[in-house]
Amino acid sequence: MGERINIMTAGTHCIGAYLAKPEGQPKGGIVVVQEIFGVTPHIRDVTDRFARAGYTAIAPAFFDFVENDVELAYDRSGIDKGKALAIDVGLDRAAEAVASAADSIKSSGRIGVVGFCWGGTVALLSAQRLALPAVSYYGARNTGYLDQPLRAPVIFHFGATDRSISAEARAKHQQAWPDAPVYVYEHCGHAFNRDVDNSAYNEAAAKLAWQRTLAFFGQHLAGKA
Repeated sequence: MGERINIMTAGTHCIGAYLAKPEGQPKGGIVVVQEIFGVTPHIRDVTDRFARAGYTAIAPAFFDFVENDVELAYDRSGIDKGKALAIDVGLDRAAEAVASAADSIKSSGRIGVVGFCWGGTVALLSAQRLALPAVSYYGARNTGYLDQPLRAPVIFHFGATDRSISAEARAKHQQAWPDAPVYVYEHCGHAFNRDVDNSAYNEAAAKLAWQRTLAFFGQHLAGKA
C-alpha cells in the first residue's frame, strides 16, 4: 500500500521514510514513530492501517542518521543493537525529525504523532516541543520528561505487567498531567501491540488501544485544517 520516500531533516540530512496515503481526501496526517527495531514490517503495517483509516501516515527511518535501512529481529541481538542505535540518534534529534516528517505531509491537514516504546517517548516530546497531538504506547523513557508541560493533547497506553514501566511511574504520569488519559491494560506487558511477536502481543488490549487511538485522532485531527 505504501511507498518508500526520502525526507530532508534539519542540518540537510536526508533520511528514508515509509509513506502510506488514504483513498480520497485525508482526515489529517500521522507520523508513526518506530520502536528500537527500525521501520520493520510491523511498523509499516501500522502505517498502512492508519492510511486505511483515512490518514496520510509516514514512518521516518530515524536510524538512517546512523545506519541505513535498519530492520532488526525481536531477539537479544536486535534489542542490544537497537538500544545502541537509539542512543546514537538521541531523542532530541528524533523529535526534530518528527517535525520534518510532519512538514512533509502538512498538505493533509492537522498532524498527530503515535509512537511505540522508544517512539512512545518521541511522541511525548512531539506534544511538548512541537505542539502535535500525540499517542504514546509504553514509553519507558517518559519519566525523564514529566517536569515539562504539554503543548498538545496526549494519551498514554501501558501494559499492567510491563516491567519497564512500574505502577509508580504510571501514577506519576497522571500526577504530572491530570487531563491526559493514562490507559492501563491488564494481563499484558511491554509491546502488547506488536502482533508479529507472540511473546508480547495481546489481541484484546491491542484492539482496545487502537480504538482509543483512532478516537483520539478523530477528535484532534479529523476535519480540522
